[in-house]
Amino acid sequence: MDRDGLADFLRRRRAALQPEDVGLTAGRRRRTGGLRREEVAALAHISTDFYTRLEQRRGSRPSSATVASLGSALRLDDVQRDHLFALAGHNAPPHTIRSDTPSPGVVRVLEQLEAPAMIVSDLGVTLRQNRLAEAIFGVQTEFTGLRRSMIYRWFIEPECRGLHPLEDQPLRARQHVAVLRAVHGRPGADPEADELVGTLLRQSREFAELWERHEVGSRTTTDKRFVHPLVGELTLDCQLLTPENVTERLVVFSAAPGSVDEARLGMLAELAAADVAGALGSA
Repeated sequence: MDRDGLADFLRRRRAALQPEDVGLTAGRRRRTGGLRREEVAALAHISTDFYTRLEQRRGSRPSSATVASLGSALRLDDVQRDHLFALAGHNAPPHTIRSDTPSPGVVRVLEQLEAPAMIVSDLGVTLRQNRLAEAIFGVQTEFTGLRRSMIYRWFIEPECRGLHPLEDQPLRARQHVAVLRAVHGRPGADPEADELVGTLLRQSREFAELWERHEVGSRTTTDKRFVHPLVGELTLDCQLLTPENVTERLVVFSAAPGSVDEARLGMLAELAAADVAGALGSA
């Protein structure tokens, strides 16, 4: 671990960021530029005291998970992230490794979007949502265990399908299985995918029957229909944008200009601004 290099790099990256770069308000009492230590710590989900010790060249070596969180908090690109891992005395994980921390560049894109959008892993785990996506789907980032995967919830908790018209559900089920089959079939060991597939085969007859079809592929339709409890039926175009790390994707929804769907999406945006999303629960 290079304590001097780590401390210097953290200080300089913190000073290079402004509050608005990470979605914070500067406030009137801020006398110097850059982020405060407590702000970086909060963004990285670590204590201010632990982060302060890192900048002061003391304290214990941060874990790989903590380094990844710091990289995300400081909005590091891939090269900078790898440098941070090296300074902390860790081997940087491959850029295609599945992580609970989405790539900083993808997060920055998400934060700039006004359209509903979310970052989802290849196993259907929602890693980040913007406010409008929460207003449509409910908060999807607070599940634990296998329930974090929307694919798991689709087959094990059928009540979560209520947002989707009944007649669309068979196709959605087939798409979920086909996508998971493609992920599971990649070269190399993937314990997370193995666990998800194995559990679903044991616990869901519907999943097992669809798995037997051996359908493989990505989603074949871009139009998605939803039955929202507040604004009614919504038909949205769904675009999947895959970054360098193929284990995550940015999902962006949009409505046709001038359509009823666009008007209803606008209503949801107003509700999201009023913080109604939390009352919708998780779908």
